[in-house]
Amino acid sequence: MEIRRVQVTGGASFVVTLPKNWADEQKIKKNDPVGLVIQPDGALLITKKITDEPIQRVKMIDSSTVSDPAFLFRMLIGAYITGFTMIRITTKDRFPPFVRTVVRDFTQMTIGQEVVEETESNISIKDLLNPSEMPFDNTIKRMFVIVKAMHEDAIAALETRNRALAQDVINRDMDADRLNWLIARQTNMIMQNASLSRKMAISSSMALHYYMLSRIIERVGDHAVRIAEHAMPILDADVDRKILSAIRKSSALSLEVFDRSIISFFNTDMKEAHRNIESISALEKICGDINNMVLKLDTPVAINLGYIVESIRRSGEYAGDISETVINLLVEHEQGLHKPRAGK
Repeated sequence: MEIRRVQVTGGASFVVTLPKNWADEQKIKKNDPVGLVIQPDGALLITKKITDEPIQRVKMIDSSTVSDPAFLFRMLIGAYITGFTMIRITTKDRFPPFVRTVVRDFTQMTIGQEVVEETESNISIKDLLNPSEMPFDNTIKRMFVIVKAMHEDAIAALETRNRALAQDVINRDMDADRLNWLIARQTNMIMQNASLSRKMAISSSMALHYYMLSRIIERVGDHAVRIAEHAMPILDADVDRKILSAIRKSSALSLEVFDRSIISFFNTDMKEAHRNIESISALEKICGDINNMVLKLDTPVAINLGYIVESIRRSGEYAGDISETVINLLVEHEQGLHKPRAGK
C-alpha cells in the first residue's frame, strides 16, 4: 500500500496527489476529470470512468482451434459469466455445422444474448440486457419458486407414477441454471464497474452473498433432478405406501427448511435462521429411518429409493447452508446492512 499525506489548500480544501505511475497507465493528463465513488465500507474509489455507460468488453474466439462442441459451449458460458458485452466467433474458412448449433443453444440458454451479425466466417453475439433491470432479489425469488416446484413435482411423480412429470422436472433444471448464470454475470460486472454497483444500489460484498445464495439454490435444484431421475426406473415397482408416506413427510420437512431459510434471508432474521439450522436434525432422523425401511426391498428399488432419500436430506442441508449464510451476513453487517426487500 502506498501512503500519501492529506494536504490542505485555501484553508478548506483537502488535497491528495495521485501516483504518477497510475496516472500514466490511465493516460490521465492535466485538467482531465476523474470520478470519486464512496464505497459502502467508507473507502474512496478513484476512476477515470465518469459516466454510467456500461463498460464494453469484447471476447474473441477462434473456432478453428476448437473441435469439441461441449468445449465451445463452455467457452461461451465462461465469456457470458465473466461479463463480456460482445462475443465474436471467427474462423479462417467456413464454420463447421456444430458451431452454429452451439451458438443457437447458447443464446437460448442465457438471458439477454442475441446474434447481431452472422457471416460465413464471423458470428457476433451481443448482450442486450440492462443489468439494472434484473435486480438480484427478484432473480433469487424466481429461482426459489422454480426449484421448490421442481422438488414438489419430483416427489409427486414418484407417488403418482407419472413419468412425464418426472421428465418435465429434469427439463426444468435449465431454468434454474440460466438464472444462476445471470447472477454470476451480474456479480462479475459489479466487481468490474463501481458505477453499476451504485446504479443497482448494491455493494460488491452484498452481490457476492447473492451469488453464494444462487449457487446453493441451484444445487437444491440439482437434487430435485436426481429425485426425478431415480424415480423413473421404479415407477412400475410396487413400493409400500408406508415408505412413500415417509418420503413425502421428509420432503415436506426439507422444503419447510428451504422455505424458512429464504424468508430469514429476505427478513434479515438471524434468530429464525438459527432455529432453522437446528431443525435439520429432525430431517436427518426421518431420512435415516426411511433408509432402514428400504433395506428390506429388492435391490434395484432399494438403491433408487436410497438415492431419493439422500437427495431429500441434502436439499435440507443446503437450505441450512442458506441460513448459515444469513447469520454470517448479519454478523458482518449489523450496522448499515443492505436489507433485501421482504417477501419470497
